[in-house]
Amino acid sequence: MTDNASIAIIGGSGLYHMPGLQDVEERAVDTPFGRPSAPIVTGLLENTRVAFLARHGIGHHIAPGEVPYRANIYALKSLGVARVISISACGSLREDYAPGHIVIPDNIFDHTKNRARSFFGDGLVAHIGVADPFCDNLSDQVEAAVRKTGATTHRGGSFITIEGPRFSTKAESNVFRAWGMSIIGMTAAPEAFLAREAEMCYATMAHVTDYDVWHKSESPVTVEMVIQTLNRNTQKAQEAIRNLLRELNPKRDCACGEALSTALITDPKVIPDETRKRLDLLAQKYLK
Repeated sequence: MTDNASIAIIGGSGLYHMPGLQDVEERAVDTPFGRPSAPIVTGLLENTRVAFLARHGIGHHIAPGEVPYRANIYALKSLGVARVISISACGSLREDYAPGHIVIPDNIFDHTKNRARSFFGDGLVAHIGVADPFCDNLSDQVEAAVRKTGATTHRGGSFITIEGPRFSTKAESNVFRAWGMSIIGMTAAPEAFLAREAEMCYATMAHVTDYDVWHKSESPVTVEMVIQTLNRNTQKAQEAIRNLLRELNPKRDCACGEALSTALITDPKVIPDETRKRLDLLAQKYLK
């Protein structure tokens, strides 16, 4: 077995079919939260071992509300991953974030309804801090990597996550705009929050595919529209990943790696053995 990866890319399965990826290995991982969306593919790129995970499964057969988010993040953590880059499609809720642009958002509004949002519970309580759910340090590095591709890039904006799988109504889209949201998607939450609980740095490279349904002079979003824009942007995403790996600071200059240090509130003496075992990978260093 090869060395573990320290950085992971979560996105479409096409992302890891890129020139230069060597020593490729497919790894099936079991977790206390079930199996991840797909086997995790690891490989060497720019002299760095990287893990790739297809969020919606190979062939995109898993709906946004059915993605095993906890299993995905736990599996990556078990392989030694400390940084996660999410690559996802999004709709724009503002005129200046146009289709084809790439956004590195700085906050999330969770508007989902039916998803498991935490690893914790069942006798071990954690109140994780997510005022700033994206790692600023990693987001800075992702922004720099994307800008080097020449793509029109925006830093900042709130990413509202809806339950899906349907697209928004015009009434909903206009409300989200009135709330000050910048982009809209279906997978940022709870993925970012789980990464924080796992003490992993997390940043998003969001590809604008459409103007959702609010724009009066543009057609409402369709699956075909999303796919066409993502296909055009795949090369940019792959180029940005290479840029990031070439310049990646090996030191994590952030507090993500100690996020649980002030979050756990339960007396270790009352934690059930089964819960302790399930969460050992995440919390062992704080439960001595």
